[in-house]
Amino acid sequence: MKQVILAQLGYRLVGDVDYVACAERAAFITPVPGGVGPMTVVMLMRNTLESAKRFFNIPAQVDLESARFISDFEQPEDRKNPVDFVIREDVEGFLVAGVSQKPCAKTKKSVYPSDIEVSRTQTPKPISRLAGEIGILPSEYSLYGKYKAKVSLDLEKRLSSAELGSYVVVTGITPTPLGEGKSTTTVGLSQALCAHLARNTFACLRQPSQGVTFGIKGGAAGGGYSQVIPMEEFNLHLTGDIHAITAANNLLAAAIDTRMLHENNNQDDKLLYKRLVPEVKGQRKFNQCQLRRLERLAICKTQPEDLTDDEIRHFCRLDIDPDSITWNRVLDTNDRHLRKIMIGLGDAEKGNSREAQFDIAVASELMAILALSSDLDDMRNRVRRIVIGYNKHSGQPVTADDLFVSDSLTVLLKDTVEPTLMQTVEGSPVFVHAGPFANIAHGNSSIIADRLALKLVGPRGFCVTEAGFGADIGMEKFFNIKCRTSGLKPNLAVIVASVRALKMHGGAPKVSPGQILPKEYSTQNVKMVEAGFSNLAKQIENARLFGVPVVVALNRFESDTVEELEAVQRLARGAGAFDAVICEHFAKGGLGAVQLGEAVIRASALPSSFKCLYELNIPIEEKIRTIACKIYGAKDVSLSEAAKKAAEKYESLGLSNLPICMAKTHLSLSHEPDVKGAPQGFVLPIRAMRLSYGAGFIYPLVGTISTMPGLTTRPCFVDIVIDPMSKQIDGLF
Repeated sequence: MKQVILAQLGYRLVGDVDYVACAERAAFITPVPGGVGPMTVVMLMRNTLESAKRFFNIPAQVDLESARFISDFEQPEDRKNPVDFVIREDVEGFLVAGVSQKPCAKTKKSVYPSDIEVSRTQTPKPISRLAGEIGILPSEYSLYGKYKAKVSLDLEKRLSSAELGSYVVVTGITPTPLGEGKSTTTVGLSQALCAHLARNTFACLRQPSQGVTFGIKGGAAGGGYSQVIPMEEFNLHLTGDIHAITAANNLLAAAIDTRMLHENNNQDDKLLYKRLVPEVKGQRKFNQCQLRRLERLAICKTQPEDLTDDEIRHFCRLDIDPDSITWNRVLDTNDRHLRKIMIGLGDAEKGNSREAQFDIAVASELMAILALSSDLDDMRNRVRRIVIGYNKHSGQPVTADDLFVSDSLTVLLKDTVEPTLMQTVEGSPVFVHAGPFANIAHGNSSIIADRLALKLVGPRGFCVTEAGFGADIGMEKFFNIKCRTSGLKPNLAVIVASVRALKMHGGAPKVSPGQILPKEYSTQNVKMVEAGFSNLAKQIENARLFGVPVVVALNRFESDTVEELEAVQRLARGAGAFDAVICEHFAKGGLGAVQLGEAVIRASALPSSFKCLYELNIPIEEKIRTIACKIYGAKDVSLSEAAKKAAEKYESLGLSNLPICMAKTHLSLSHEPDVKGAPQGFVLPIRAMRLSYGAGFIYPLVGTISTMPGLTTRPCFVDIVIDPMSKQIDGLF
């Protein structure tokens, strides 16, 4: 308040406020004309508060300072789940409003509701509102319904000078076939950091494959009260990126076989040349992709009429060796019967049949390109470099650009470079982008999503990104491929473990999806847990090889005992983990991962001396041996003759200066899925080798790993149904 002297009225008090103290709180109130007095401020703020209470369904008589909500689905009294309702504003600018979780009724099968039941009982915020809360402008996203949006890369241009947050990768021990809750932990940790520990936080996840959803897993959105919602939209189609990749991949496959067909049917070079460079309105001219091919052939001419007969032949004829083709058709469905097929059996294709195969769509090199591209221009250049096979005379690589199809592929993929914005059960933001498997690809979400998230959260915030399967696969590729490509340096690794998985590694009977767990998994056995700890110890060692601190997230299951959990904590800390924390985020949401979040905050403050495991300029076989011996525990590697010839070819063509992406089973540190624990002294067999030059890596195929999964006797699709009236889906989990 301040005094003003008026000649006629003497002294009077004039309402005013301390601007610095009130600016943050009153930022969303529009001042009235002529200034804002104290009573006006009070009334406007009171009305704003009452509106917020109504919006979040908080009773009018409840004081916001003490407002709490319960996520109680009829668990025992000591497992009930109070979670703080949060509206907060950080110095970096997030204003994330927590979403009040609604309780789910107890089901007949368990005290825990299914994931889809949890998802269905929550009410997500409109995605436009979430975008506003985290600082994304309306012009920087495109809506895909009410709860999803594609985010434009114009956002990164606006944030080009923004400071980055802390970079956390979530990985795991070698899992059971049921999974140990890595996606759930990624979401639970991000909820804990964002909604409970007042740190701007983004979770970055991969888009799940339809093969996984309808095959063995039934979904990949996380689980319980730590999942991405709406989970049906997350698991089914999302914004169409996988479909676009499938279309582009198969267009390239069609271009390969069609080009070989026409080269075989048109023996005259000039006739083929005339068809490739036709006369249009009395003129013949090269297009841009044809000019690039002339440049690669060192033909310095731009007019079609100027080429000699020899130059015409070299321009027209790719002479692809059918046996050298490495580009397969793809389908986003598990279908073992497409692992080996014959194509070109129709009457019009006589003489052009060949053996071929399908891969799962997420194993396509185009998916890896999406995940490793920095923008659309980088994607286009990577697509142009894709090597599909080799010339049968010269042995030189044939690329997508040589087929004049690369720019059309980029057109099909143009929208895929934009990550999809979604939210967790508690309303914190999630980027979903790219979906490569970790056992047959590099298994990480996109560089674009991580980089945007790191800029949006600011220097005190966190980007929590997931790497697929165990640390020996997804984390190793995250460090050696993704971080090497992006230049981003991670602050720490979170390794997800479970008593269940440790018992499996300690000698418990085999775990099979769809079957009841053997009794060993539900009864206390500390010695078995300690015996299986060798696998977790090896994964902690693997992470520390890259120079980053390690926090173990011990995902608690209902049958775990205190003695078993404490044994894992003690052993993990003794093996070099910064901390080992028991987590209950499946049942309690972010509140169940608060201690994990606190450990992550402390660990992120430690100095990180991140480094890759090997240099790119060493021989291919030596890079493979480094991974096999240091990460898997092998004593050596054994390359088949085919793998040796491939390595020699890549080195002779100058294509070997690339990182290695091992295609290996995720169920063991070795190449044998049934070998558990931390085996040592084995020889890792490399049966074949492929080049993903567009993505930027070489991938050896280890043992019997397949790039097209099969279906079990009773796949998940058996239980997935829809109500045609309500369009409600059941069976996803």
